[in-house]
Amino acid sequence: MNFNIAVLGPIPRDHIITHRGEVIQKYGCITHPVAALAKLCNEESVIYPVSHIRKIDEAPVRALLDSFQGVDQQYVSAKKDQGAVIRLQFVDQNKRNERQLAFMPPILPEDVESLMHCDAFVFVPITDHEVSLDTLRYIKKNSDGLIIFDAHGPTTCMGANGIRHLKFWVERDQWLPYIDILKMNFEESACCWYKSEYAGEELNDDPEPNMEDLPKLAAHCLNKGVKSVVITTDENGCMAYFMKNGQMQEEFVPSVKVDEVIDTTGCGDSFAGGLAFGWLKDQDYISAAQFANAVGAQRTQGKTFEVFKSLEETENMIRKGRIR
Repeated sequence: MNFNIAVLGPIPRDHIITHRGEVIQKYGCITHPVAALAKLCNEESVIYPVSHIRKIDEAPVRALLDSFQGVDQQYVSAKKDQGAVIRLQFVDQNKRNERQLAFMPPILPEDVESLMHCDAFVFVPITDHEVSLDTLRYIKKNSDGLIIFDAHGPTTCMGANGIRHLKFWVERDQWLPYIDILKMNFEESACCWYKSEYAGEELNDDPEPNMEDLPKLAAHCLNKGVKSVVITTDENGCMAYFMKNGQMQEEFVPSVKVDEVIDTTGCGDSFAGGLAFGWLKDQDYISAAQFANAVGAQRTQGKTFEVFKSLEETENMIRKGRIR
């Protein structure tokens, strides 16, 4: 199983204060799925991170990526000298306050035009400006590769003061025809399934997610061309929706349990990488969700990229349903 996988999004310099009050500084976002895929894939596979970074970060970022097996760095560019810097303060192990201090220019078609041979494209934007819709259109037109897209980007915006906020994905239906697997968390689902009756109302709080809305959202997305919708429900697992024999299937895929959560930064990004690997390996949406859950659970187990495990170890975790 030799795979070529592109992972697209920012490589932010993260300053993290965990729910335990510990301070962690590291490079995040696409580094997590890149590291996870490098451990899962065999030595003949190639992982292509695609990102814009600051010149001041170039040497440490390249040193980090060079430590992972099978990573081709030629699509990581500091030419524009713009990249993301994020400050995260966790309120509990899942909820956090975010401030963005710097940002990268969007990934455009010219950034990916020589990657059309890839088996999968994993998009993990963290803010709404980081990926151009034209880029997804270009890939869909010129490649047979699977497009996995994390809704975290289009449901998050940055104010002029750097404070990051949830936002409705108002242009959702323009994007859906160019996405094969759409991934989001429970809170983001409320930003993807907005109601027409919001018009004229005063909205003072973030929209509240509702489990009853998930099948409606999934059915809408599948009708627009998405092949599978996967929605995480924090530590419990995820809901996977897809079509089979003309009918929408709704499957709950339980999480891989952990005894202790150390750091959840990058869990969603890692999850997206697991989706890509699971689908490419087995051509099955449930298997994809199982690998995604396992890789996301691995990410919680430490502060470094050593948390990610080999294919054999990850398959054992899936069978046992627990990390030990």
